[in-house]
Amino acid sequence: MPSADTSRNPLTVEVTRGPAVESRHAVHAAVVEADGGIVARYGEVERPVFPRSAIKAIQALPLAESGAEIRLQELAIACASHGGEPRHVATVTTWLDRLGLDDGCLECGVHLPLHEASAHALVRAGEAPRAYHHNCSGKHAGMVCTAVQAGEKAAGYVAPEHPVQRRVSAAIADMTGADLSRAPLGSDGCSIPTYAIPLTALALGIARVAAPAGLAPTRAAACRRIVQAVTTDPFLVAGTGRLCTLLMERAGGTLIAKTGAEGVFVAASVRTGRAVALKAEDGAKRAAEAAILELCRRHDLIDQATHAALVGNALPEIRSVRGRAVGRTRVS
Repeated sequence: MPSADTSRNPLTVEVTRGPAVESRHAVHAAVVEADGGIVARYGEVERPVFPRSAIKAIQALPLAESGAEIRLQELAIACASHGGEPRHVATVTTWLDRLGLDDGCLECGVHLPLHEASAHALVRAGEAPRAYHHNCSGKHAGMVCTAVQAGEKAAGYVAPEHPVQRRVSAAIADMTGADLSRAPLGSDGCSIPTYAIPLTALALGIARVAAPAGLAPTRAAACRRIVQAVTTDPFLVAGTGRLCTLLMERAGGTLIAKTGAEGVFVAASVRTGRAVALKAEDGAKRAAEAAILELCRRHDLIDQATHAALVGNALPEIRSVRGRAVGRTRVS
């Protein structure tokens, strides 16, 4: 299907100070329909990029298809890069409790909660962070759950050759159409394998999650349950003040959205299946957030009211420590 809007130039996100542009970020982006039709290209959309956590909804497909008893909130947090707020930690803890496990089985590592107030509360209480607090603990709990359900040894589940990761990579290849045998293979921050794929392939995979009508019945049902989970409880996917959560809350069940490290962001309309996948070339989070809101508006993934409500979050004013506006963020 031919492109309706094609550009060799990336989007440019500008940050001003006074009358001058102080910083510029280049953002590459692909807008794709669930049938594979490319709506728009911005910049180098066929250059492989690591999706990082933006691909978690696809990584969760083997869990949703496993036959394990999974509550909606557990499926939502399996798709999350959460802030380690109390409800996030409680959801992962309760899930592992039901499996007769604790966070010792998680191979994601340990860090303080990303949510600043939760991190401060942990320190004030004199408690050390645990794997439960890791932003990817839900994804890892889901992967352990699939191993338990299949009767496999869970230890070492982060290795590319482990059956858990073989199922995940097969789902990624199937949903995105990418040839992972030729894709650069790296390790994500949480030790899970990550494959570099084109933005067009990443957008296609997310589009198919949002609109799975053309997929096999089992896969389509898994996609619909994942969409139900993340749109029913967007807080679990990210948390307080996070753009993923805010976008899905404001869109009222019509959008799925997920950020990834190093300036990656994806979003897809549940109504139409149209999806956006983008990468800020310099890895800047502020550029990715500004661009995803603009592209969701420009390509009808969200309405004007949702865009207007979130402009202050994604394209914030630049303020001094005293609170005076001294600049702005804009997409050119």
